Amino acid sequence: MTDAPSERTRVKRLNKRAHYDEATVHAILDAMPVCHVGYVFKGSPVVTPTLQWREDDHLYWHGSSASRMLEACNGADVCVTVMILDGIVMARSAFNHSCNYRSVMVFGKAFMVTDPAEKEDRLKTFTNRLFPGRWDILRPVSAKELKATTMLGLSLEESSAKVRTGPPGDDEEDYGLPIWAGVLPVQLQVLLPTDDPRLLPGLAPPAHVTGFRIG
Repeated sequence: MTDAPSERTRVKRLNKRAHYDEATVHAILDAMPVCHVGYVFKGSPVVTPTLQWREDDHLYWHGSSASRMLEACNGADVCVTVMILDGIVMARSAFNHSCNYRSVMVFGKAFMVTDPAEKEDRLKTFTNRLFPGRWDILRPVSAKELKATTMLGLSLEESSAKVRTGPPGDDEEDYGLPIWAGVLPVQLQVLLPTDDPRLLPGLAPPAHVTGFRIG
Protein backbone atom coordinates (compact mmCIF):
# COMPACT_ATOMS: atom_id res chain seq x y z
CA MET A 1 0.00 0.00 0.00
CA THR A 2 1.08 3.62 -0.47
CA ASP A 3 0.53 6.79 1.54
CA ALA A 4 -1.15 8.38 -1.51
CA PRO A 5 -4.84 7.35 -1.41
CA SER A 6 -6.77 6.38 -4.51
CA GLU A 7 -10.03 8.13 -5.31
CA ARG A 8 -12.17 5.47 -3.68
CA THR A 9 -10.03 5.14 -0.55
CA ARG A 10 -9.72 8.88 0.01
CA VAL A 11 -11.65 9.93 3.14
CA LYS A 12 -13.87 12.88 2.19
CA ARG A 13 -16.05 13.38 5.29
CA LEU A 14 -14.00 14.65 8.29
CA ASN A 15 -10.79 13.94 6.41
CA LYS A 16 -8.69 15.21 9.32
CA ARG A 17 -9.34 11.78 10.88
CA ALA A 18 -7.91 9.95 7.86
CA HIS A 19 -4.75 7.84 8.00
CA TYR A 20 -3.21 6.20 4.96
CA ASP A 21 0.01 4.90 6.47
CA GLU A 22 0.74 1.19 6.62
CA ALA A 23 1.39 1.12 10.37
CA THR A 24 -2.04 2.51 11.31
CA VAL A 25 -3.96 0.29 8.89
CA HIS A 26 -2.09 -2.84 9.96
CA ALA A 27 -2.51 -2.13 13.68
CA ILE A 28 -6.29 -1.82 13.38
CA LEU A 29 -6.64 -4.98 11.28
CA ASP A 30 -4.46 -6.90 13.72
CA ALA A 31 -6.44 -5.69 16.74
CA MET A 32 -9.90 -6.71 15.50
CA PRO A 33 -10.52 -10.05 13.73
CA VAL A 34 -14.19 -9.31 13.00
CA CYS A 35 -14.78 -7.71 9.62
CA HIS A 36 -17.67 -7.07 7.24
CA VAL A 37 -17.36 -7.97 3.56
CA GLY A 38 -19.44 -5.97 1.10
CA TYR A 39 -20.12 -7.43 -2.35
CA VAL A 40 -22.81 -7.88 -4.99
CA PHE A 41 -24.70 -11.16 -5.20
CA LYS A 42 -27.05 -11.68 -8.15
CA GLY A 43 -27.41 -7.94 -8.61
CA SER A 44 -28.10 -7.11 -4.96
CA PRO A 45 -25.72 -5.58 -2.40
CA VAL A 46 -24.84 -7.85 0.52
CA VAL A 47 -22.65 -7.32 3.59
CA THR A 48 -21.48 -10.42 5.46
CA PRO A 49 -19.70 -10.47 8.84
CA THR A 50 -16.81 -12.89 9.16
CA LEU A 51 -13.30 -13.17 10.62
CA GLN A 52 -10.20 -11.81 8.90
CA TRP A 53 -6.48 -11.96 9.47
CA ARG A 54 -3.57 -10.05 7.95
CA GLU A 55 -0.38 -11.47 6.50
CA ASP A 56 2.06 -8.79 5.35
CA ASP A 57 0.19 -6.57 2.86
CA HIS A 58 -2.85 -8.84 2.32
CA LEU A 59 -5.83 -9.81 4.41
CA TYR A 60 -7.63 -13.15 4.21
CA TRP A 61 -10.94 -14.70 5.21
CA HIS A 62 -12.43 -18.15 4.77
CA GLY A 63 -15.64 -20.14 4.99
CA SER A 64 -17.58 -23.06 3.59
CA SER A 65 -17.08 -23.86 -0.09
CA ALA A 66 -20.89 -23.64 -0.37
CA SER A 67 -20.93 -20.03 0.86
CA ARG A 68 -22.56 -17.59 -1.53
CA MET A 69 -20.26 -14.85 -0.24
CA LEU A 70 -17.10 -16.69 -1.21
CA GLU A 71 -18.55 -17.64 -4.57
CA ALA A 72 -19.60 -14.07 -5.32
CA CYS A 73 -16.38 -12.42 -4.10
CA ASN A 74 -13.83 -14.46 -6.06
CA GLY A 75 -12.43 -12.19 -8.78
CA ALA A 76 -14.96 -9.46 -7.97
CA ASP A 77 -14.70 -6.00 -6.47
CA VAL A 78 -15.30 -6.06 -2.72
CA CYS A 79 -15.08 -3.67 0.21
CA VAL A 80 -13.92 -5.06 3.56
CA THR A 81 -14.36 -2.97 6.70
CA VAL A 82 -13.12 -3.30 10.28
CA MET A 83 -14.18 -1.04 13.16
CA ILE A 84 -13.29 -0.88 16.86
CA LEU A 85 -15.55 1.20 19.08
CA ASP A 86 -13.49 2.90 21.81
CA GLY A 87 -16.03 5.29 23.34
CA ILE A 88 -19.34 7.12 23.14
CA VAL A 89 -18.77 10.87 22.97
CA MET A 90 -21.44 12.83 24.85
CA ALA A 91 -21.67 16.49 23.88
CA ARG A 92 -23.82 19.44 24.94
CA SER A 93 -25.91 19.23 21.79
CA ALA A 94 -27.38 16.19 20.07
CA PHE A 95 -25.66 17.16 16.82
CA ASN A 96 -22.18 17.04 18.35
CA HIS A 97 -22.47 13.59 19.92
CA SER A 98 -20.01 11.16 18.33
CA CYS A 99 -17.92 8.04 18.88
CA ASN A 100 -14.25 7.39 19.44
CA TYR A 101 -13.24 4.63 17.07
CA ARG A 102 -10.60 3.06 14.86
CA SER A 103 -11.70 1.84 11.44
CA VAL A 104 -10.30 0.56 8.14
CA MET A 105 -11.80 0.23 4.67
CA VAL A 106 -10.14 -1.95 2.04
CA PHE A 107 -11.14 -2.01 -1.65
CA GLY A 108 -10.03 -4.36 -4.40
CA LYS A 109 -10.61 -7.59 -6.26
CA ALA A 110 -10.67 -10.65 -4.03
CA PHE A 111 -8.76 -13.74 -5.14
CA MET A 112 -9.11 -17.38 -4.15
CA VAL A 113 -6.32 -19.34 -2.48
CA THR A 114 -6.47 -22.68 -4.30
CA ASP A 115 -3.25 -24.50 -3.36
CA PRO A 116 -4.08 -26.89 -0.47
CA ALA A 117 -0.66 -26.49 1.15
CA GLU A 118 -0.88 -22.70 1.06
CA LYS A 119 -4.45 -22.82 2.36
CA GLU A 120 -3.43 -24.99 5.31
CA ASP A 121 -0.43 -22.78 6.06
CA ARG A 122 -2.58 -19.65 6.11
CA LEU A 123 -5.17 -21.32 8.34
CA LYS A 124 -2.32 -22.19 10.71
CA THR A 125 -1.25 -18.54 10.73
CA PHE A 126 -4.83 -17.44 11.41
CA THR A 127 -5.25 -19.85 14.33
CA ASN A 128 -1.89 -19.05 15.89
CA ARG A 129 -2.41 -15.31 15.42
CA LEU A 130 -5.44 -15.53 17.71
CA PHE A 131 -4.14 -18.29 19.99
CA PRO A 132 -0.34 -18.66 19.79
CA GLY A 133 0.73 -22.29 19.62
CA ARG A 134 -2.78 -23.76 19.39
CA TRP A 135 -2.46 -25.21 15.88
CA ASP A 136 0.25 -27.65 16.94
CA ILE A 137 -1.84 -29.19 19.75
CA LEU A 138 -4.94 -29.75 17.59
CA ARG A 139 -5.93 -32.78 15.52
CA PRO A 140 -4.44 -32.33 12.04
CA VAL A 141 -6.87 -31.03 9.44
CA SER A 142 -8.05 -33.55 6.87
CA ALA A 143 -7.98 -33.28 3.08
CA LYS A 144 -11.79 -33.35 3.17
CA GLU A 145 -11.90 -30.37 5.53
CA LEU A 146 -9.50 -28.38 3.37
CA LYS A 147 -11.54 -29.16 0.25
CA ALA A 148 -14.71 -27.96 2.00
CA THR A 149 -13.04 -24.66 2.89
CA THR A 150 -12.73 -21.71 0.54
CA MET A 151 -10.21 -18.98 1.31
CA LEU A 152 -10.10 -15.52 -0.22
CA GLY A 153 -7.39 -12.88 -0.12
CA LEU A 154 -7.35 -9.15 -0.76
CA SER A 155 -4.45 -6.77 -1.28
CA LEU A 156 -4.18 -3.84 1.13
CA GLU A 157 -2.98 -1.56 -1.65
CA GLU A 158 -6.27 0.36 -1.66
CA SER A 159 -6.96 0.90 2.02
CA SER A 160 -7.48 3.75 4.44
CA ALA A 161 -8.02 4.20 8.16
CA LYS A 162 -10.20 6.67 10.02
CA VAL A 163 -9.67 7.37 13.72
CA ARG A 164 -11.37 9.60 16.28
CA THR A 165 -10.07 10.19 19.80
CA GLY A 166 -10.62 12.73 22.52
CA PRO A 167 -13.43 14.75 24.11
CA PRO A 168 -16.54 16.18 22.44
CA GLY A 169 -16.17 19.10 20.08
CA ASP A 170 -18.97 21.47 21.06
CA ASP A 171 -19.79 24.87 19.66
CA GLU A 172 -17.87 27.49 21.64
CA GLU A 173 -21.01 29.13 22.98
CA ASP A 174 -22.27 25.79 24.36
CA TYR A 175 -19.37 25.21 26.77
CA GLY A 176 -21.05 27.43 29.36
CA LEU A 177 -24.24 25.35 29.46
CA PRO A 178 -24.94 23.33 32.66
CA ILE A 179 -25.01 20.01 30.78
CA TRP A 180 -22.73 17.05 31.52
CA ALA A 181 -20.42 16.21 28.60
CA GLY A 182 -17.59 13.74 28.23
CA VAL A 183 -16.72 10.26 26.99
CA LEU A 184 -18.10 6.85 27.96
CA PRO A 185 -15.13 4.53 27.31
CA VAL A 186 -16.03 1.25 25.60
CA GLN A 187 -13.96 -1.92 25.78
CA LEU A 188 -14.66 -5.39 24.40
CA GLN A 189 -14.30 -7.71 27.39
CA VAL A 190 -13.21 -11.34 27.16
CA LEU A 191 -14.74 -13.32 30.03
CA LEU A 192 -13.45 -16.44 31.75
CA PRO A 193 -13.58 -19.57 29.56
CA THR A 194 -16.23 -22.23 30.22
CA ASP A 195 -15.42 -25.91 29.78
CA ASP A 196 -17.04 -28.09 27.13
CA PRO A 197 -19.40 -30.43 29.03
CA ARG A 198 -17.65 -33.37 27.32
CA LEU A 199 -14.12 -32.22 28.20
CA LEU A 200 -11.88 -34.99 29.50
CA PRO A 201 -11.23 -34.77 33.25
CA GLY A 202 -8.26 -32.81 34.48
CA LEU A 203 -7.88 -30.49 31.47
CA ALA A 204 -7.50 -26.79 32.22
CA PRO A 205 -7.64 -23.94 29.68
CA PRO A 206 -4.14 -23.29 28.28
CA ALA A 207 -2.44 -19.92 28.57
CA HIS A 208 -3.32 -18.95 24.99
CA VAL A 209 -7.01 -19.21 26.00
CA THR A 210 -6.90 -17.50 29.40
CA GLY A 211 -4.64 -14.78 28.01
CA PHE A 212 -6.75 -14.02 24.92
CA ARG A 213 -7.54 -10.32 24.36
CA ILE A 214 -9.23 -8.45 21.54
CA GLY A 215 -9.43 -4.85 20.41
